[in-house]
Amino acid sequence: MPNFNFLTTHVGSTPHIDARALNEHLINQLDIPAWLQLPRRSFRENIYTQFAPSLPGLQVDEIREKAVVHIGPDFDEGLAAFYELIIADDVEKFGLKEDFAQGFFLFTDTLSRHAPTWCKGQVMGPISFGLTITDQNLRACLYNEAMPDVLVKNTSMNARWQINQLKPVCENVIMFIDEPYMASFGSAFVSLSREDAISWMGEVYDAVHAEGALAGTHCCGNTDWGLLLNTKVDILNLDALNFIENLALYPVELRNFLDRSGSVCWGLIPNDERIYNETALTLADRLRAGIKLICEKAAARGVIIKPEEFFTRSLIAPACGLGSTNIPTAEKVYEVLQETGKILQNS
Repeated sequence: MPNFNFLTTHVGSTPHIDARALNEHLINQLDIPAWLQLPRRSFRENIYTQFAPSLPGLQVDEIREKAVVHIGPDFDEGLAAFYELIIADDVEKFGLKEDFAQGFFLFTDTLSRHAPTWCKGQVMGPISFGLTITDQNLRACLYNEAMPDVLVKNTSMNARWQINQLKPVCENVIMFIDEPYMASFGSAFVSLSREDAISWMGEVYDAVHAEGALAGTHCCGNTDWGLLLNTKVDILNLDALNFIENLALYPVELRNFLDRSGSVCWGLIPNDERIYNETALTLADRLRAGIKLICEKAAARGVIIKPEEFFTRSLIAPACGLGSTNIPTAEKVYEVLQETGKILQNS
């Protein structure tokens, strides 16, 4: 695992509609830039819709801003065509479309002129995708028996396509599989077994690793961190602003994760108006205190984790995406993110 030493990155979504200037700025200023998702530019750029065009039965209603997987008479034919592409390993057919993900193509073009050491891509994970996108009867498509494998393979192929596009312009690629809906795992609202979750995410991680990239997972709420720590993920991205103490509940799993060279992306920077109540220094201090707490709680349960182990295993990011905030707030978040990273890297 590389020496991350509190390198800065971000989740992806931003409130900007035209992100050309911001894209250039973040590539220059952040240690691990990521392509920008622009959900306010078009419904097609919604963080779910933009990964959906290759799904069988997909219908996108841009006027009503709704995407559904229509399970109708033509679904089996579309499903067969989908699996023909999988069998042929036709990764190109699962690529992002420019009118669904303008930020990706802007990003790759700009990267070719800057050649950063690291870059980051992101794709919506199969669990969150399947629990958000419904069929025509408003039932989460994850619960249709044909769909889980489709969603896993769609995610895997898109992740591979992104890596193949990024590696020629930036050798070191991190592919994040975003799973915000994992915050509801274990609740009465989500019927999903631990075994299925680990298996589905594991298949996506294997696909990412096969292309020579690192795999990360972002969850912006609290979840069963022990489950994620027990997967094949390389980088665990949690909302450390609100939930850092919850990671202390899983000392054995965290110890095993670190032993297999896992790293943590601390979602430390507020992604909303709370940013105006913080400084880079207060946030850096908060992270140090949180890491100390995790180590102390682990020691109390007989598990030795030293704070310095995180010095080379940490990335810094906003707590979540910025698509729901306003432009001045988002730009303040990016500014404080950069400053906080410098403080932690030099301490």
